[in-house]
Amino acid sequence: MNSIEQVLVALRRVIRATDLHSKHLAKTTGLTAPQVLLLQAIRNKGEVTIGELANEVSLSQATVTNILDRLEKRGFVYRQRSQTDKRKVHAYLTEEATETLRDAPIPLQDQFARQFGDLKDWEQSMIIASLQRVAQMMDAQHIDASPVLDIGVLDRQGASMDKPATALGYSDTSDSSDGDKSN
Repeated sequence: MNSIEQVLVALRRVIRATDLHSKHLAKTTGLTAPQVLLLQAIRNKGEVTIGELANEVSLSQATVTNILDRLEKRGFVYRQRSQTDKRKVHAYLTEEATETLRDAPIPLQDQFARQFGDLKDWEQSMIIASLQRVAQMMDAQHIDASPVLDIGVLDRQGASMDKPATALGYSDTSDSSDGDKSN
């Protein structure tokens, strides 16, 4: 196998791992990776405003609000206005969300982050530089992306887009299901 084929196979494996994990997550929890990420952030932060939550997960407030709307409809979260500052709205987990998180598989980015964190600084720098170069070579360096490994596209300026995409952001019309029919 020549060098180009090796790179393409490695990229395809990353895309496929992301796709398989997203499908497994959807099958076991009925949730998408961004939904699980938000639930985990609420669990970890306790009382949290929408703005704080958006900063925590590196998504826009509009995207977080849309995801929370879907989670609230499904009974995973509830929102309550602050007693001390009526301008603030806090998000809280329901018992059902807590149970679902307890049984949810570890998000793919968490698994990656643990292994990446174990690498030496020079190895981390090499991987970062290489991936940035690959993104540039694929003319993807300007595509906005969140720190969530998921098959769906997240618009950090607004709502999540309904159409699924590959990890590189290109539409894959072979499977139009994102695992969460409420999206």
